[in-house]
Amino acid sequence: MTLIQELMNQAAVGGLLSTQAIKRFSPAEIREAIQSLVATEQLDLANALGDAGLSLYPESDDILAITSLLAMMNQDWQLAVELMDELMQIQGAQTQPFTYVMLVRALRCNLEPARALEVAREGLALYPGQIELLAEKLSLESFSDSMVNTTGNQH
Repeated sequence: MTLIQELMNQAAVGGLLSTQAIKRFSPAEIREAIQSLVATEQLDLANALGDAGLSLYPESDDILAITSLLAMMNQDWQLAVELMDELMQIQGAQTQPFTYVMLVRALRCNLEPARALEVAREGLALYPGQIELLAEKLSLESFSDSMVNTTGNQH
């Protein structure tokens, strides 16, 4: 039985799977189940499974990646930033361009444009042709320039 099937069976009787039951599944299987739940708009169940996955596998790439995306969907920008920071620490030089893009966006939404620009530049140093990172960098530089001009005109 798949994790989704077990979750649905438990949900039908008003319960959630125990941590012990979820532990039988790999981080990749949990990530796939969360993706399926999100695709079918079962966000409460997806979030609960994400929390369980984080408690069981706190250093899993799969779990950190999917739960950071869940945090972004929930507009919990601080949590998204924290989870992506952890993911990037674990992945190190293997960090994917998509992770840089998502972290930049989470930082922007968390009102940290200076750090967002720094992360965009770091990502572009590794992936110079990555168009989304380039667009984020240009947008952030433009924002930064307009802030300097605005504050400069006030004095």
